[in-house]
Amino acid sequence: MWEERFAASDDYVFGTAPAQFLIDHQSYLTSGESALSVADGEGRNSVFMAEQGMEVTALEFAPSAIVRARDLAKARNVNVTFLEADILKDSWPARDYDVVAGVFIQFVGPEARALQFQKMKQATTPGGLVMLHGYTPKQLEFGTGGPSAVENLYTENMLQDAFTGWDILECRAYERTLDEGKGHSGKSALIDLVARKPT
Repeated sequence: MWEERFAASDDYVFGTAPAQFLIDHQSYLTSGESALSVADGEGRNSVFMAEQGMEVTALEFAPSAIVRARDLAKARNVNVTFLEADILKDSWPARDYDVVAGVFIQFVGPEARALQFQKMKQATTPGGLVMLHGYTPKQLEFGTGGPSAVENLYTENMLQDAFTGWDILECRAYERTLDEGKGHSGKSALIDLVARKPT
């Protein structure tokens, strides 16, 4: 489905600017540290992290998205390691990252999400961060992007439970008008999580 969506578009589906979430949390993106962008899409977020001086790896399933992501990295004059991978089925790089970011990765239900989160936790170095950004169930009222299945959406309690034992630096639901390409446009019900892995 994602390959079809990206391939059918004549432009970047979610634009080339980073998610506002990453701009808001730019202080966590430290030059010289490593980052992993999960289900990275067309590169807007991984490229932004690389522009902050981070050593970035990006995992993405859709070949058409990776082509655009490489073009974006070249245009912005940064290096990102783009890997074609099914994040649920394929092996992730055998290393730990200072930041593991998942921006709008709500394409799975609770069972697969547990595996998704487990892989993200495993990929995070002790003392490192998982950064998640997505939609809450109220997003179904707005219909301006995201999944149509309520079970795929995040709540504050669900994310806090999923990261029990971690230091929750932020877990906040809010509303904002987005203008992030055709894919995320209009009033939106959002949620942010920043959690630090125990050392």
